[in-house]
Amino acid sequence: MNKTWISVIIAALFEVSWVIGIKHANNWVEWIGTLLAIIISFSLMIMAGKTLPVGTVYAVFVGLGTLGTILSGILFFGEPFSLGKIFLTATLLVGVIGLKIVTPEETGGH
Repeated sequence: MNKTWISVIIAALFEVSWVIGIKHANNWVEWIGTLLAIIISFSLMIMAGKTLPVGTVYAVFVGLGTLGTILSGILFFGEPFSLGKIFLTATLLVGVIGLKIVTPEETGGH
């Protein structure tokens, strides 16, 4: 895995942060943190799209962000756990991993 894919994963982690921030921010410090997470998240995703196929970058970004958000909701915010939710999330993760596997490491251009 190269540094571009690592930046997509980091972008997805920041996506989880800003999604949680949008729901739970209560003061200006938390809102500034949420805004910074949005900026970092999208900046990393945009940079990755310069060397990897944009469609794949976006799909992996959103898939990992969705997975992280669902798991965070269950683990940290008491959202209900259901086998259906876990099965569908696992299916999404398989698709994201599959996209990563079939995508060339670098496309080299714009």
